[in-house]
Amino acid sequence: MHTDLVYQLALTQVPQIGPVQAKLLADEFETAEAIFKARKSLLEKIEGIGTVRAAGIKSFDAFKEQEEEIKFIEKYKITPLFLKDELYPQRLLNCYDPPTVLFYRGNAHLNASKVISVIGTRSNTDYGKQMVETIIEQLAPLQPLIVSGLAYGVDAIAHKQSVKQNIPTVGVLAHGLDKIYPSAHTSLAKEMIAAGGGLLTEFRKETKPDKHNFPTRNRIVAGMCDATILIETGIKGGSMITAHLANSYNKDVFALPGKTTDAKSEGCNYLIQSNKAVLIRSGNDIIEQMGWEQQIKKSAASQKQLFVELNEDEKILYNLLKEKGSLSIDEINFNCKLSSSAIAAALLTMELQNVIQSLPGKMYMLI
Repeated sequence: MHTDLVYQLALTQVPQIGPVQAKLLADEFETAEAIFKARKSLLEKIEGIGTVRAAGIKSFDAFKEQEEEIKFIEKYKITPLFLKDELYPQRLLNCYDPPTVLFYRGNAHLNASKVISVIGTRSNTDYGKQMVETIIEQLAPLQPLIVSGLAYGVDAIAHKQSVKQNIPTVGVLAHGLDKIYPSAHTSLAKEMIAAGGGLLTEFRKETKPDKHNFPTRNRIVAGMCDATILIETGIKGGSMITAHLANSYNKDVFALPGKTTDAKSEGCNYLIQSNKAVLIRSGNDIIEQMGWEQQIKKSAASQKQLFVELNEDEKILYNLLKEKGSLSIDEINFNCKLSSSAIAAALLTMELQNVIQSLPGKMYMLI
């Protein structure tokens, strides 16, 4: 794994090999190492690669730099996710330009059954703040993964409300994981990770939050979700870029309407008027549009009878998963005083009773 990680990282550094070309290569070869060790004549024949890019791959020699990145990854317990990894956000693979490698810190399951992005202006109104909080509270019974960009305004409100509602939330960054931008959100980022969320980026260490990185970041926010919710935005800016990207990826886009005279609602109103977003008044509108009503009813019915059906060991695990969101078997063993055999037995029973869901990577979460 360590060896192939060197080649995975190297693939992101080859001149003229961007996400589109890297995906073509990853589809063609079993491993990243195989890409670099393939004959030049074979690489040239791959549609979209050609002579110049094939030559770039064969002449690449900056492998020691990748070792330095791996030292950083290991020191800070970062999880690198290559295109072909099981834990890589699978929804991104439906996009034409998925990141070749993602760097992840956290525990949230990036392939949760429901993933929603919440975006908007950095200078929200009180109305915008209230609506973000209300919508996320109404979505809470579904336990979606809430994704945003850790920016000021709507992003931060969405992350904070998710933590408050015990919903896992992930911040997608426009820089490396060696810093938090804005620095004022360092504490928030720590809270998100502690609450079962995380931080995700395709940028390596020492990458600064330069202006051109944000549109690149926004495609991840749009692509890894089932739906994007837009709360207050002008006619231009990052939120509108994200909404247009979500449309291009055939994702559902929802927008909160506002006064026609309010500049902060101009973007939302435009998207609604041009049929590029569905008008919403609450989280219940999103639940209805996405066809999630039956799951809400099922969840409510399960809650009424849940503790009648669970024994003491199962109640302990239920409360732990409710608090943390999703956990690996190792994290469950670490956080729980039960014996490993008791945990295994309880998890099996709860899974058979459709109380919990088993996820890739020996992860578990409540249904």
